Amino acid sequence: QVQLVESGGGLVQAGGSLRLSCAASGRSISSYTMGWFRQAPGKEREFVAAITWSGGTTYREDSVKDRFTISRDVAKNTVYLQMNSLKPEDTAVYYCTTKTGGLVLFPSGYDYWGQGTQVTVSS
Repeated sequence: QVQLVESGGGLVQAGGSLRLSCAASGRSISSYTMGWFRQAPGKEREFVAAITWSGGTTYREDSVKDRFTISRDVAKNTVYLQMNSLKPEDTAVYYCTTKTGGLVLFPSGYDYWGQGTQVTVSS
């Protein structure tokens, strides 16, 4: 059974940084696409970043791309999302997810989800 456990969320002031972690079990992250999505209150879940089995990365095309970095530690079977220069509009629940095959940008394309971790950025 695949399980994804996120951690690292919290409250941070605008301009600050956080690093989210996603510990995976039941699936080797080196063989699957791993992604991060976020969902703000009243909004749809949206793609943030993903890393494929081969290590290729993709980010949202807006300002996230220049501030966030997705990475992985295969030995720890853990995926990370380093978030710098955080803005109040980054406030959301961040979810780790995984899928077989290549990258897709919509939530329904993913197989398993973590429980989410709250990120709150104060102005």
